[in-house]
Amino acid sequence: MDVTTRIGTRQGLRALGLAAALLAGSAGAQDKYDGYLCCNMRSDGSWISDSNYAEGGKRVIPAGTPVKVTGYGRYRVKVQIDGEKQEIGNDYSRDLDNAAFARRYVVTEDPKAAIAGWPAKVQEAVRQSRVTPGMTREQVLASLGYPISSENPDLESDLWRYWLSSFAEFQLHFSNGRVSDITTDPATRNRVWTP
Repeated sequence: MDVTTRIGTRQGLRALGLAAALLAGSAGAQDKYDGYLCCNMRSDGSWISDSNYAEGGKRVIPAGTPVKVTGYGRYRVKVQIDGEKQEIGNDYSRDLDNAAFARRYVVTEDPKAAIAGWPAKVQEAVRQSRVTPGMTREQVLASLGYPISSENPDLESDLWRYWLSSFAEFQLHFSNGRVSDITTDPATRNRVWTP
């Protein structure tokens, strides 16, 4: 191969690499979008985990809060909420890719409109990140967030498992698509259940 051919080949490869980088960049840009938090989520100030633990003085960011998806990292979605940089960590739902994980938590339709139409008792439970008998799956999701998919692969199941902390598990039981009961220890029950 002569010098001219090698230079042409190198330039061609550089051009291909640049085109691939631009294409990858544009694909990533498509995944950036504005939306709303699907559900009440707890933040330590910069990190929101899909476990949504209540321990450690975390503040609740309410369902319907405007969110801007700004990028992605390994098992995380980078967002901006109220002008603050946050990351939503895919700690326990890694069967979902980043795009599907982001779409789960940052929705394009504001859930506050649906919440406003729910019965007063359900609205109050959602405001307090609690559960009350008779709630639908959609209402539970708004109140508590998604149950982690590694432990709850089927959202149509009659049992959803959640945790307030590593040692405070509670299980919600559904009958005909509505919450019928909770199984947990008394202390956890008092923190999440409104009879």
